[in-house]
Amino acid sequence: MKIAVMGYGTIGSGVVEVIRRNSLKLEKKAGEEIEVKYVLDLRDFPGDPMEECIVHDYKTIVNDDEVKVVVETMGGVEPAYTFVKEMLEAKKHVTTSNKALVAAKGAELLEIAKANNVNFQFEASVGGGIPIIRNINSCLTADILEEITGILNGTTNYMLTKMANEGADFDEVLKDAQEKGYAEKDPTADIEGYDPCRKIAILTSIVSGKTVDFEDIHCEGITGISADDFKYAKKLNRSIKLLASSRQIGSNYVAMVAPYMLDSNHPLYSVNDVFNAVFVRGNVLGDAMFYGSGAGSLPTASAVVADVVEMTKNKDKHLEIEWSGEKLQLLDYKNTESRFFVRTDKSLEDVRKVFGNVEIVDGVIPNEIGFITSHTKESEFEEKAEKLGIINRIRIN
Repeated sequence: MKIAVMGYGTIGSGVVEVIRRNSLKLEKKAGEEIEVKYVLDLRDFPGDPMEECIVHDYKTIVNDDEVKVVVETMGGVEPAYTFVKEMLEAKKHVTTSNKALVAAKGAELLEIAKANNVNFQFEASVGGGIPIIRNINSCLTADILEEITGILNGTTNYMLTKMANEGADFDEVLKDAQEKGYAEKDPTADIEGYDPCRKIAILTSIVSGKTVDFEDIHCEGITGISADDFKYAKKLNRSIKLLASSRQIGSNYVAMVAPYMLDSNHPLYSVNDVFNAVFVRGNVLGDAMFYGSGAGSLPTASAVVADVVEMTKNKDKHLEIEWSGEKLQLLDYKNTESRFFVRTDKSLEDVRKVFGNVEIVDGVIPNEIGFITSHTKESEFEEKAEKLGIINRIRIN
């Protein structure tokens, strides 16, 4: 099987390394040897083992009938979309790690793949090396998945873990994450929650069979979390995690990305550092969790190469993924209920006047009190919080 890799950055080079390192195992699983014929990149790589395979024009791959599988690891929607579309129309299978592309164009590219009797797969676009998409599409098909909740961004999870363990402030841990290469120079997609937002949109689309627009999902990042919040979390024996969640309510879905305080009994409580995890609840299976490396060259490349093997085994067959272009109208999160941990500098009398009977968390920060609300409609909470005046609030799971 001759394949091409588009994009020779962190993940693309990882794909090449995985194929080289595990060539005999992959040949046994795929039924034939897998060989990288082309690597598409704007750059040259003098001295690199793949130097002779580097090409600069994607049409070289499109026009080569010998190449049957293409790996896209370029990132972004364009030109990745144009390249992938043409590969599928040329009857080449495509696998991608590109969450932006899948979130924006997934349903359309699946339709093009079907029309050309090839496959478009994207296991590595969510959770890096964690095999969550294939499990949803195969192992969990007997279940109705009522909830998917995940820690889907290694950068923010690393930062929150460091804040919890060291009592450090946000700016300090962001700088550390950038120095270690976990956070980009522009960390907006991570710290504002846009990255996990795209991923939960993909997962909800697969579960519902319809298209979820990630821009319709309420999204909060971690920029408002401080060292003081962790002092309260420690007293409550809770951890603070950025969760991307999707729940089925009746025949509808509600999705959200936001920080949560998790009880020590929650499966995601102990997921720390750059690790990711996805918790699912099925109406038959009950609770299950998938845990592993959510980012990085080799873990993500492992998921990409698993798709390559799957496509090689099914090179003459289209593997159905139920995801139509019909848009799923999400429920308004403001009409759902949550519990909140709240910090305020107002008096206990004022708190109870606005919020009624609450669980008080006192003696943590001078001149303020914390409290936990009962289950409250999101819109009602916002009104009460504005009336009282608060320092911060974090949802409680």
